[in-house]
Amino acid sequence: MQVITKEYELFEFRRTEVPPLLLILDRCDDAITPLLNQWTYQAMVHELLGINNNRIDLSRVPGISKDLREVVLSAENDEFYANNMYLNFAEIGSNIKNLMEDFQKKKPKEQQKLESIADMKAFVENYPQFKKMSGTVSKHVTVVGELSRLVSERNLLEVSEVEQELACQNDHSSALQNVKRLLQNPKVTEFDAARLVMLYALHYERHSSNSLPGLMMDLRNKGVSEKYRKLVSALVEYGGKRVRGSDLFSPKDAVAITKQFLKGLKGVENVYTQHQPFLHETLDHLIKGKLKENLYPYLGPSTLRDRPQDIIVFVIGGATYEEALTVYNLNRTTPGVRIVLGGTTVHNTKSFLEEVLASGLHSRNKESSQVMSRSTSRR
Repeated sequence: MQVITKEYELFEFRRTEVPPLLLILDRCDDAITPLLNQWTYQAMVHELLGINNNRIDLSRVPGISKDLREVVLSAENDEFYANNMYLNFAEIGSNIKNLMEDFQKKKPKEQQKLESIADMKAFVENYPQFKKMSGTVSKHVTVVGELSRLVSERNLLEVSEVEQELACQNDHSSALQNVKRLLQNPKVTEFDAARLVMLYALHYERHSSNSLPGLMMDLRNKGVSEKYRKLVSALVEYGGKRVRGSDLFSPKDAVAITKQFLKGLKGVENVYTQHQPFLHETLDHLIKGKLKENLYPYLGPSTLRDRPQDIIVFVIGGATYEEALTVYNLNRTTPGVRIVLGGTTVHNTKSFLEEVLASGLHSRNKESSQVMSRSTSRR
């Protein structure tokens, strides 16, 4: 079990008039969120490098020094990380640059330009005193440098833009054209190519012009392995329209449609962060007393009339750091309500697809054992 919160907050219960509420959710109700590339620091690190018990394995980073092969990112022990974990990637690089420039002001003899991530890495290597005083910063310069390298190498800005279109817009023709274009791009890895087709398969599963067979052929022509191609149908089995209780892609009312429209007007700076996890809408409805009891049956001493003050969310099948960001923002903007997020694990796309695969194998084994049981009983 994973709890994505600070331990000392978890057990610091306060006296409230309304009893704490446990909200249990199933990952298959939102299979979109764990498939998306991320652009806030904590979520991005987990997606591209992987976080395991606060540890990041950097041993495969080209030219990595021995003392940085494994680093720890912990909000409790790392002030820079605590202040930046929910900020977007552009702000992280800017904040590291500001920190290093502050140090340079104290050491005027050691002035040098810091125009890029490469400049920052060179600075750290060239000044052992700075490295000693600011090991934390050298760690983050290395992590951000590797994230930058992967974004460029895998063409992730372009990939992410199309992912966001698939998750948040409803223009089938444009989405199909953009997915097909990226599948032809040699910089797009088989992992990212399969991910795009999975998002398409989930969103346009029952669209009258569904072109999934053609996209599957494009994946084959690109040389994408059978493992990833099989995952497309496994994912639809896991979190498709037949399974999930929610409608992930259709705004429910005029307010939601207006919000989506206004979000679209905000400009290019938000093109990579348009998506909000379905958890946001669920919690918003819960806090406002609009959660439908036929979709979320309530078990308790009485009907759920009062606005909850302490909400514990547990996601069976695993939560994500994008959902942790949603909870963080709701806690900041909703006075009188405190939300704690937990789950069976904390997913990135890789671990989520492993879960989907395991879930499919389990279902098939169960079905085959039932068939064997029926055939035995006939004898």
